[in-house]
Amino acid sequence: MQARIYRPAKTAMSSGTAKTQVWILDFENESAREIDPLMGWTSSNDTQSQVRLTFATKEEALDYAKDHGIDAIVTEPQTRRANVRPGGYGENFATNRRGVWTH
Repeated sequence: MQARIYRPAKTAMSSGTAKTQVWILDFENESAREIDPLMGWTSSNDTQSQVRLTFATKEEALDYAKDHGIDAIVTEPQTRRANVRPGGYGENFATNRRGVWTH
């Protein structure tokens, strides 16, 4: 069995980092998906592709994979850029701004 261990990225719709602190073990697809001729739904005979395990640390995920004989590929997370501007939307209307706020 082939698996992938990674930390998920933040969603594109938010600047928060919720649900990005855990490590996930996903199994790779063993067989290709097929299209059902009657309904048009996609299906697969591989039930392991539906399994997603979460762990608090990368070491826990690696230990689990080692104990169960799973070949795991670890993908390290990319770090966030350091030039994120502090403050938020309210800082646009602060009275002590350096420049004049205009549209």
